[in-house]
Amino acid sequence: MDKKDFNEGLLGFLDASPTPFHATQNMSMMFENAGFTKLDEENKWKLEEGKKYYVTRNDSSVIAFTYPRNAKDYTMVGAHTDSPNLKLKPNPVIKEHGVVKFGVESYGGLLLNPWFDRDLSLAGRISYLNSEGEIKDILIDAKKAIAIIPSLAIHLDENANQERTVNKQTDICPILTTSDDFEFDEFLKWQLAKLDILDVKELYASELSFYDTQKASFVGLNDDFIASARLDNLLSCYVGMLSICSVEVDKAVLFIASDHEEVGSESTSGASGSFLENTLRRIFPDYDEYMQMIRTSILISADNAHAIHPNYPTKHDSNHAPYINKGSVVKVNANQRYASNSKTISKFMNVASELNEPIQHFVTRSDISCGSTIGPITATRLGIETLDVGLPTFAMHSIRELCGSDDAHSFYKIILGFNR
Repeated sequence: MDKKDFNEGLLGFLDASPTPFHATQNMSMMFENAGFTKLDEENKWKLEEGKKYYVTRNDSSVIAFTYPRNAKDYTMVGAHTDSPNLKLKPNPVIKEHGVVKFGVESYGGLLLNPWFDRDLSLAGRISYLNSEGEIKDILIDAKKAIAIIPSLAIHLDENANQERTVNKQTDICPILTTSDDFEFDEFLKWQLAKLDILDVKELYASELSFYDTQKASFVGLNDDFIASARLDNLLSCYVGMLSICSVEVDKAVLFIASDHEEVGSESTSGASGSFLENTLRRIFPDYDEYMQMIRTSILISADNAHAIHPNYPTKHDSNHAPYINKGSVVKVNANQRYASNSKTISKFMNVASELNEPIQHFVTRSDISCGSTIGPITATRLGIETLDVGLPTFAMHSIRELCGSDDAHSFYKIILGFNR
């Protein structure tokens, strides 16, 4: 796949995936189209050599894998489906001062200021009871701009440009309407009706998130950049998804996209949970064969990396400062916040060198705390050799992030190079 088609597909995937549920649904559809067979965790598996499979958990995490004959040395790619956002509280409606607004909770390490004055929509999962007494789950996406968080005028806060802070409880509530007869349940039923779901006896629970309606786009004189919400980490999800869909079935490849990385990964569908281990044990029920596979395989933990910001260059170690459109970034941390080691770095460098694809290195400043990824979590749980790699990004955890239009395609080619 050439870079143009790759990037056009990326923009479409970003726009169609406002929540982890939608991202998982879209990846599942891609796997179906690529000939993968869906598995159900509740049923007994009967895997056939020479076939490809995928399985989901909580509708928000997905694993896809090939099952070649005598496969042991797997190349695994791991990413995460979630991004920082504003999540709706269970009883969200607040009617005061002439408007209706929603109470929200900040999810993950959210950069709050960019959420003001944006056209916001709402998407996620709803659970309801139908007339036959069955609990059903459905994904919704309002798609249109239904809310906004207006800034406080500078006339009412003369020090706004020097010291304004954002209170997560009171300052960041999106406003929806001036109609005081608004009812939340009626709003949800309206969303379900748009999907031709009219058999709703009772609404039970929902997991809904606000998102920016502005579409992903190319930016720059020469389309140098891609600007979008949720680049962290749908960018890596897209690369991993396309990679496994592009390899032959005789190659041992696995891709996992987990939920809840932005809040610590500790959930049934997060990297600290059992999803990947459970799946691998079912692929390799013999423990000796399972352990041989673990110790001969490699996991590429793919998550975005901080590109050096041209307006804030001192925030980086000058010898380890990645640039946009200069290649994939190998992430290293002496305190094991990243799982890269000399062996896994060397394997990645070797493949990149053979393909003539550029790579960079990132080490955070020694006086700035370092974030982490699913890499150390998965390496600890499974004992698999792991490499942390990312794509250079500006404005990470903002409502709209920025990456290079060259880097993801280069990373895609390197991953394919592991499976030649």
